[in-house]
Order: sequence, then C-alpha cells, then structure tokens
Amino acid sequence: MRTKVTFRHLKSIPELHEAAIDASEKFGKFHPAIISTDTIFTHDIQNIVEFTVKYDGGTVVAKESSEDFYKSLNEASDKIIRQLQKAKTKSNSHVA
Repeated sequence: MRTKVTFRHLKSIPELHEAAIDASEKFGKFHPAIISTDTIFTHDIQNIVEFTVKYDGGTVVAKESSEDFYKSLNEASDKIIRQLQKAKTKSNSHVA
C-alpha cells in the first residue's frame, strides 16, 4: 500500500505525519484490497484533514475540520473505516 502525506499552508509536523501513517496502516484491517492512501493536512481558518483511500473497486474520501489536527484526523479516520467496512460488506454480499 502506498501512503502519501501532504501539508498545505503549514510546515511538516513529524508527529502528525506519523499519526497519519499509523491511521493509514489501520485501514488495511477493514478492507484487504487497499492500493493507496493520501492524507492532506490543510491549515486555513480551521485545521482540515482529508483522507482519500483507493482500493480495488473504488475510492472513499473523508474530510474533517476542527480546531485541532488530531481531532480532525481521528474523526476523518473513523469515517473512512465506516466507509471501508460498508464497501467490504457490499462486495462480499455480491459474491454469494
């Protein structure tokens, strides 16, 4: 799985970079066919975190904003996990 982390309008923060990679690695538990994960941290009026996860058969995207990057990261990660679980369930039900 390829993982890419981008920081927009702010300098790279090693702790956030590691947290994003850890969150991306957890996605593999919820869907076996993940190809790549892109994480974008944007500092604007709010602190925005956006995940784009490509897997064999589709793409899921989650975007969260709050006053704290870690809070945004956790909420966006939770959204991705829910979407991946739904996609895996959907693909398994079509096979039967």
